[in-house]
Amino acid sequence: MRIVSLNAWGGAMFDQLAPWVQAVDADVLCLQEVTRTPGVSGWTQFEDGERSLPQRANLFQDVKALRPSDQAIMVTSDAGPVTDESGVRRRQDFGIATFIREELPLTGLQTAFVHGHFVDDDDWSTDARARVALAASVIDRPQDRTVAVIQLHGLRDPAGKHDTPARKAQAERLAELVERTGSSADLTVVCGDLNLLPDSETFAVLAKVGLTDLVGQADTRTSAYTKPTRHANYLLVSDRTAVKSFTIATQPEVSDHRALILDI
Repeated sequence: MRIVSLNAWGGAMFDQLAPWVQAVDADVLCLQEVTRTPGVSGWTQFEDGERSLPQRANLFQDVKALRPSDQAIMVTSDAGPVTDESGVRRRQDFGIATFIREELPLTGLQTAFVHGHFVDDDDWSTDARARVALAASVIDRPQDRTVAVIQLHGLRDPAGKHDTPARKAQAERLAELVERTGSSADLTVVCGDLNLLPDSETFAVLAKVGLTDLVGQADTRTSAYTKPTRHANYLLVSDRTAVKSFTIATQPEVSDHRALILDI
């Protein structure tokens, strides 16, 4: 069974992302920075006080079209304005999405806001925006086991990735979701763009609920990211003996983040 996690950067590199989505052969594909603009396709432009970025209008539907038989779930953390290709201002949902191969029975779903709550912004905030986590429990039939896959996009702080009280609270809320979901699972996997440094106290909080990080100090950013701090994405498991292989993919580059690929 293959679990893949990627911050998709709103589909900014969609020409590279699209063939990769099909080639990576994920049984469970976890994407962060997923967009959805009802009734709109193609491209939009995102702007806040710090950045102006091209994004897919509906990355969720784009990926569904590439994996049409998947069980697909998107959870929205917040929403705000974007401009479409005709210059029209639109409302865009922003969040995370999990795509599960149809052969895997989906036996449970849980979500939890790990920071803040849903906000429909008049203008995108540059402060710590709301963050939601999504837990999906599936049956890995060849091994006859339940695997809980929990993904999230950790809160972004313009001041950096250092520990803060808000990040400590986020870790504790995530740990609560892990305990609720993992209590009925044989294996738990937590993955995503956590927006943390490797020495974050978050990992100690998650260790208390039985999770071990596989990424450590590794570089998880691509050449599209030009800032010096190269840490962001992590993947944790409840049982290291279940890991068949783990890869931080350097090629192809499909985002400003590298994909995390776990085979169990």
